[in-house]
Amino acid sequence: MRDPDETPLLALESVTKRFGAIEAVVDLDLVVNRHEVVALVGDNAAGKSTVARMIAGVYSPTSGVIRLDGRAVDIPSTGVAHQLGIATVFQELALCENLDVTSNIFLGREIRSGRLLDEEAMEQQAREFLDRLNSRIPDVRTPLFQLSAGQRQCVAIARTLVADPRLVILDEPTASLSVTQTAEVLTHILSLRDLGLGVIFISHNLTDVRAIADRIEVLRHGRSNGSFDAREASYEDVIAAMTGATRIRR
Repeated sequence: MRDPDETPLLALESVTKRFGAIEAVVDLDLVVNRHEVVALVGDNAAGKSTVARMIAGVYSPTSGVIRLDGRAVDIPSTGVAHQLGIATVFQELALCENLDVTSNIFLGREIRSGRLLDEEAMEQQAREFLDRLNSRIPDVRTPLFQLSAGQRQCVAIARTLVADPRLVILDEPTASLSVTQTAEVLTHILSLRDLGLGVIFISHNLTDVRAIADRIEVLRHGRSNGSFDAREASYEDVIAAMTGATRIRR
């Protein structure tokens, strides 16, 4: 159990994001701690992806404060987010089918020895990253197109570890996966938590959410509409908050 005096890894305080006259996120408070998986759930257009993109540096909040380890930060770009230790895997995987596992993991962040790529060091580290995630990918030189959808998600998650992040955001990582592939990806997410990271898990699938989340935060029309202990919350309570049948006050 977290020490109540411990400073949260991430805290959003009264964060609002407007696009013209449209309020995508309104007065949102959100906390993520180390060693914690926080599921962000809600119907389409609830504001989940907008929240993820503000934390990832794609969008800037219209108002409100984002804090990391208690310190207010500006995240004007994805590059700054990476420097702050924030890694994101969006639903559209930015992977290259024609490259192998190692090359995808280190794409844009290759290790060099002088002017040459240090292939041996990258292979060794790629294997270490996959082992940390309990991956079943046997060969780090396997071309991506030969991998299953679940294994590709694992590569995308392993890629986040290159920058030694403290917070990982996963946007619908189990969408369109088979039952077996979904179980594999959920295991990888639990591995991130076991490594001491904070994880934001965005999903429509409440079965997946209840399987791995420590806490469930519900968004409805861009506003917080409920916070639940994932071990105790019923499907009915979470769905009621998602649909607006109830308004859960924090």
